[in-house]
Amino acid sequence: MEWVTNLFTGEGLAPTILYLAVSVFAGLLLGKIKIKGITLGITWVLFAGIAISALGITLNHDMLHIVKEFGLILFVTAVGLQVGPGFFRSFKKGGLALNLMAVVNVALGVGITWLLAKLAHESLTDMAGVYTGAITNTPGLSAAQQAVNDLAIDGASERLAAGYAVAYPLAVVGMILSCIILRPLCRIDMKKEPSVAAFESAQTTTTPKRKARKINGLIPIFIIIALGIILGSIPIPVGMKAPVKLGLAGGPLVVALLVGWLGVKRNWFSTDFTDGQGVHTLREVGIALFLAGVGLGAGQAFTSTIQEHYMWLAYGVIITIVPPLVIGIFSRLVLKVNYYTLMGFIGGSHTDPPTLAFANTMAPEGCKLPNTGYATVYPLTMFLRIFTAQLLVLLSV
Repeated sequence: MEWVTNLFTGEGLAPTILYLAVSVFAGLLLGKIKIKGITLGITWVLFAGIAISALGITLNHDMLHIVKEFGLILFVTAVGLQVGPGFFRSFKKGGLALNLMAVVNVALGVGITWLLAKLAHESLTDMAGVYTGAITNTPGLSAAQQAVNDLAIDGASERLAAGYAVAYPLAVVGMILSCIILRPLCRIDMKKEPSVAAFESAQTTTTPKRKARKINGLIPIFIIIALGIILGSIPIPVGMKAPVKLGLAGGPLVVALLVGWLGVKRNWFSTDFTDGQGVHTLREVGIALFLAGVGLGAGQAFTSTIQEHYMWLAYGVIITIVPPLVIGIFSRLVLKVNYYTLMGFIGGSHTDPPTLAFANTMAPEGCKLPNTGYATVYPLTMFLRIFTAQLLVLLSV
């Protein structure tokens, strides 16, 4: 029975793939659980990976790293294709104001992270990991890890992942809590809140359906990935010790946005492809593999990290909740942004799918305003999160 022992405790490829599959399966199963209509959804995959890894199993971390990064690439490629057809059009229909608020939201998060690091005498590199977890931005974590690897900072990549894993769970809850807190703070009456805006989002409603040309769906996917990797590897000088890069996540996202936009505009393929089940499945498989990889990679140090750096939990909560509450109150009371749109905006400005899912459960049936707020700010926010995560690392050296 030696093969059984090797399968479950060995360092080969088979045990690593086995535990990846178990993490995804268990996480998706747990994601079906709802408490008062609220579910953490696919985020449970991360928690499942952490729990399995905390048992002390031995994994092939080289294999885990490859699967994790490739899963992330698939996720951002799919998101770019889905959002791309209506992304640029949205700026003509109210999207500019939402994106300006998203920029301020990101700036607040970075500023709070830097301030906490200085006041608490924490390493800014470690706080970059807490930052990416607090804003639930997995591509930002990847970009920060790539930056510390380029700078050859020993042990920093693992500490980034640990900070991310510590802050992430409460961040998911914190985003949803921010949406709930805004209701009494801004005196929002859900019964009187309009569920339809004066315009419908270009991302969700106004993109015309066209007859697709006959093209193998895998062809654009892998062209996007190849071009995205090239683009993401180009160093961008910022006058610091090292340049920043779009990275393995940002490069494919930019290319996917452009291909999604041009593809529909030039009739290379239709919105039936970009909005289709295939691209949706690609997105879900990608994020599931990434979250499982992050959880399995960080789980062994998760308990010890909390014991040693329990304040990271508090720092993460502050970074998570303060910016959306400040921006949310201003947006509602001054700019009069619709509450359903605002909930989607909060999810999009933190690239957090569970918040969007919560917003859609709160909105009346057929209301697409949460999707409007989310999709309008998601791409720009993603770029900013990737860059700022790297900048925090560069500021620490």
